[in-house]
Amino acid sequence: MERADLTEAAQLASVDGNWAIKADGVSFTYSGAGRKALDGLNLAIRAGEFTVIAGASGAGKSTFCYCCNGLIPHFVRGQLDGDVRVFGRSTGSSKINQLAQDVGLVFQDFEAQLFSTNVELEVAFGPENFALPREEIRRRVRESLATVGLTGLERREPATLSGGQKQRLAIASVLAMEPRVIVMDEPTTDLDPVGKEGVFRVARQLRERAEFTMVVAEHETEEAIGADRVVVLDGGRIVADGSPRAVLARADWLEELGVQPLGAAQVLARLGEPVALTVEEAAARLADRGYRIDPASAARQDAAEAARAAGYGEVVLEARDLAYTYPNGVAALSGANLSVRRGEFVAVVGQNGSGKTTLVKHFNGLLAPTAGEVTVLGRPTTGQSVLQLGRSVGYVFQNPDHQIFAETVFDEVAFGPRNHGVPPGEVKERVAEALAAVGLAGRDREDPFAMTKGERQRVAVASVLATRPHVIVLDEPTTGLDYREQRRMMDLVRRLNEAGHTVIIVTHTMWVVAEYAHRTVVVKDGAIWLDGPTRAVMAREEELLAASLKPPQVVRLGNRLGRAFLSVAEAVRLLERPEAAGDAAPDDAAPGRAAGRGGRG
Repeated sequence: MERADLTEAAQLASVDGNWAIKADGVSFTYSGAGRKALDGLNLAIRAGEFTVIAGASGAGKSTFCYCCNGLIPHFVRGQLDGDVRVFGRSTGSSKINQLAQDVGLVFQDFEAQLFSTNVELEVAFGPENFALPREEIRRRVRESLATVGLTGLERREPATLSGGQKQRLAIASVLAMEPRVIVMDEPTTDLDPVGKEGVFRVARQLRERAEFTMVVAEHETEEAIGADRVVVLDGGRIVADGSPRAVLARADWLEELGVQPLGAAQVLARLGEPVALTVEEAAARLADRGYRIDPASAARQDAAEAARAAGYGEVVLEARDLAYTYPNGVAALSGANLSVRRGEFVAVVGQNGSGKTTLVKHFNGLLAPTAGEVTVLGRPTTGQSVLQLGRSVGYVFQNPDHQIFAETVFDEVAFGPRNHGVPPGEVKERVAEALAAVGLAGRDREDPFAMTKGERQRVAVASVLATRPHVIVLDEPTTGLDYREQRRMMDLVRRLNEAGHTVIIVTHTMWVVAEYAHRTVVVKDGAIWLDGPTRAVMAREEELLAASLKPPQVVRLGNRLGRAFLSVAEAVRLLERPEAAGDAAPDDAAPGRAAGRGGRG
């Protein structure tokens, strides 16, 4: 796909010169880095346009975002060549406080953006620094919090909010400044599915009201369907630039770049049919072409899943009438009941602030029940120390940097076994075993803080594995990782489960739930809302929506055809077209079918 694929809005901009952001030949190399983060980038974004910048980690998305508001070159050290202009003003020669009135940036690390003592003050900080009248500040705070769904939390300390609520607060603090350009660097990483939709809905609404130019860096693509334009970066260069339909239709190509493809587009491409972007369009096309679910294949799959469930062992974790109220008075759990058997792979999902993380923190003693009881291997957690519980239940935090502290990978992974009194010789064996399991063998002398986010996540998992727990709990194991890294992490977790570990993950990433978890537990308002085999839970779209959850495209496509598909590969395997034997596929579609049959879902 070449630059000729520009959207109509971008083509008009090239005529009238109404640019909000214009990058001419921009290259940037971070201080001490061996390669360019941006490499000769030429990109112009028209005023009022809603542009999604897609790409894997390291593609240059964040670097471009930093160039837009002057963080590069004023605060981030490195070599900048070329020029970035915002409404004709060069960011390199403009002061940050001048640029802040034109460009608002929501950081990928949104927690680094929050510092005030309550939500209201956080949102008011920007307008106060612009010396606006008090009533105007109040209006902006009120409207911004309403836009992101945080009305009523004005007096809460940001530290007491859930990860998703913090992310929405960071967005509100930028909205309140009412800049002409809003740049969001992966703003949906920690939001529930409906919350993700909300961010992009806000972007579209602002675009329609012609109030803002929106630039959103993202590696998930379903929400990008509603953008004006999608730009794909790879290695700091533009490799695609066009309308969502032109760019997102290339599903398997996007996956190769580390960008999450649209499930509907992938299914149709692999079946050799003309590509569709939405579930409704794809379902109608498949129905028109006579596709149906092969009953024999579906029956075999159901039998295999039933056999797997029958093989689970005894109950290893149980919560009975569990309730928990935080010291600030927030009731996070009320009457939650849950039991987990040995060998299960369970996903715990729910809206931001629903109580998911609060629930799983009871399993290893990080929290103690306000009411009710939690047992591990039949023993109440309240009678055991965190050290004792750590031998049975390992916990991997959402942010590996909250867990990692040692100067070398070896010392980090060895900490748990040493703390449990394991002899030095066995400690060495356990470290080697754990690092091999997570694909980091031979890297035990490296500094974990010099590693990538995905590698640090694997170090955190290894540090838990080295204690040889019965149960592994992973809180948002894919947050901050691109699509390729998410797959690597979840393939690792699947291998651990297949090796005998009981696995519990807390996540908002619904395609991860569909493809990897055998059982799904939905938490809503501090109680268990749904609990069952993942396929059965994914079929209940209305009830999931009531919990602010939305199945991934491929699942919704299957639901419309009569069976929830849990992956693209499964959909391609189960769908058949009876008349296809005497009906050759279109010439231009045949390669897609051949390539897709052997592809990964």
